[in-house]
Amino acid sequence: MLAWLSANLINIVLIAVIVLIVGLLIRGMVRGRKAGNSSCGGSCASCGACCGCAASGKCGAANAANALKEEKKKL
Repeated sequence: MLAWLSANLINIVLIAVIVLIVGLLIRGMVRGRKAGNSSCGGSCASCGACCGCAASGKCGAANAANALKEEKKKL
């Protein structure tokens, strides 16, 4: 077992570092979400994906208008 560990020490260390970095990134994202941060800048006028940004609550009117258009198309 000791021979295997010494032969693969570099791989073990690299995997541990990668796992640590990914864990820190996920932790930062979770903390950011809890703090209310998001990738949406809030400028709906210049946002090409405004209708997909309902989580911010700033594009609610656009989402409602699109929902009405979709319902009218179905009728």
